[in-house]
Amino acid sequence: MSGLEPRSLLESAGAALRRGFFPTREALAERLDLGRSSGEFERVGLANGCFDLLHVGHLRYLEDARRRADVLVVAVNTDESVRTLKGPERPLVPFEERVELLLALRPVDFLVPFAEETLAETLRLLVPDVHAKGTDYTAETVPERALDLELGIEIAICGDPKDHASTELAARLSRTTDSVKR
Repeated sequence: MSGLEPRSLLESAGAALRRGFFPTREALAERLDLGRSSGEFERVGLANGCFDLLHVGHLRYLEDARRRADVLVVAVNTDESVRTLKGPERPLVPFEERVELLLALRPVDFLVPFAEETLAETLRLLVPDVHAKGTDYTAETVPERALDLELGIEIAICGDPKDHASTELAARLSRTTDSVKR
């Protein structure tokens, strides 16, 4: 596991990685305000997740989310928050590498870390036009639904059916490794 915190990522990463990475929500909020006020873009979409073991379900979710906005912000769970959500052995891919992979994907314009259990603070600071969630949710079960409605943020359920999962992929890899060791 890498010991870098999200803020030190900018210092250690190359120019390509820095392209759309913002170490704080406040810095990203300023960039979004500038883009909106200059007419560079109008609709901002926000997607989020751990994105550990990137797979086709992640790509389809992000592509669908991006179609609903002019720019797509992806809030990525920090390593610590992934461990809290998924267990002590996760993430399998460290934050810095997940960021690099995500920024290489065509649908992703901006990326910001988050460590909280929900996106509430991120939504309050960025106030996107669209809050994209995967198909494991419905518009009624999105944890931040009340806040989205309060702030006038459209909820969009994006991607294909939840047939892909990093947790399932990790388990399959583990079973494969175990059978090879025998």
